[in-house]
Amino acid sequence: MRRSKLDHVDLQILSDLQRDGRMTNVDLARNAGISAPSCLRRLRTLEQSGLIQGYHAKMNGAALGYEVSFFALVGLDSQSEMVLQAFEEDMGAWPEVRECHMARGSHDFVLRFVARNTQHENELTQQLTSAPHVVTVQTIQVIRTAKEETDVPIDPDAPIGSE
Repeated sequence: MRRSKLDHVDLQILSDLQRDGRMTNVDLARNAGISAPSCLRRLRTLEQSGLIQGYHAKMNGAALGYEVSFFALVGLDSQSEMVLQAFEEDMGAWPEVRECHMARGSHDFVLRFVARNTQHENELTQQLTSAPHVVTVQTIQVIRTAKEETDVPIDPDAPIGSE
């Protein structure tokens, strides 16, 4: 995806939206030092370029009944593209799978799950071990989370985009 080089105004808009996705266009414009219509045009361009992929609210999993979070390291019996895609599609259908990453190293995938409790975690692990092409599963239960960020660092000096 080709896009113009981002300037300090674009970076300010991105930074503000990462901090507060509900910020109004008027507030975004004020912080960036531009007019509201100009800000809205820039915002639409950032969305269309794919730099902004969506807006969401961060939920409290425990308050919603998901008290356990765990990771699963998964090894498959084949790394053919057909098997990899089928596994990704299967995991995409599991509501408890919150992230699915193909990985380089001793495991093919790293998954992040949420579960209602330890029994639910065990049930999910059993389902995962019996999924097609799965040969190894190692789970790691989260005890405490010290940092959890969904955004990315915005460095005004980093080269972004094309000239």
